[in-house]
Amino acid sequence: MKAARGFTLVEVLVALVVMATMAAMAWRGIDALIRSREIAQARLAQTARLQTVLAQWEVDLRAVQDSHSTVPPVAFDGGNLVLTRQAATGLQVVVWSLRDGSLWRWESPAQRTVEDLEDQRQRGLQQLTDRNPALRAFDGVSGWQLYCFWGNAWSNCQSTGGGPQADTGPVNPQTAGQPPAGLRIAMQFAEGSGLVGTLTRSLEITVR
Repeated sequence: MKAARGFTLVEVLVALVVMATMAAMAWRGIDALIRSREIAQARLAQTARLQTVLAQWEVDLRAVQDSHSTVPPVAFDGGNLVLTRQAATGLQVVVWSLRDGSLWRWESPAQRTVEDLEDQRQRGLQQLTDRNPALRAFDGVSGWQLYCFWGNAWSNCQSTGGGPQADTGPVNPQTAGQPPAGLRIAMQFAEGSGLVGTLTRSLEITVR
C-alpha cells in the first residue's frame, strides 16, 4: 500500500490565497449592498420629511386670514415668507425662511391685537436670524422662488406689477395691497441632498 500523501506547503498557501480572494470579493458585495440600503433609507427619510413640510405649508396657506392692518396676510421679501393665519383663539404669524441651505419655520402664539401681531412678526424674524435649531424644518435647499397669482396670471411675488392703472382703468390688485389668490413655490435642491432638480407646488389661497 502507498502511504497517504498530505498537502504540500505550496498547495496550502494557494488554497489560503484563493479563500482570501473569495472572502474579499464577498465582503465587497456585502459592503456595496449595505451602502446601497443606507443611501435608499436616507433618501426615503428625506422624501418623507419633505412631504411633511409640504403638508404643513398647505395647512398654513389654507388658513390665511387678513387682519385688515399694516400686517399683510401674505408677504415675501425673497428670503422670508410671512403669513397671518387663523387659529382657535386669534391670529398667528407664521414665517417660512430659507437660510444657509435649510428651510426654517416659526409660528407665534395666537394674538388678538394688531400691535401684538407686528411684535410677533419681528420676534419671529429675530428667532430665525438666531438660527434656533428647533425651527429647522428641512435641509438641502439651495434656493427658492415664490410666485403669486394676481389678475389671472402668475408673477414674481417681489415684483410690483408695473404700478396701478389709471383712475379710469382696472386697479392692479398687486399694487393695491390685495392678497394673491394663489401661491406657487419653486424649490431647488442642493447637490448631495438626496433629492434632484426643482420641486414646484401651487396652492389656491382663500383669504378670510
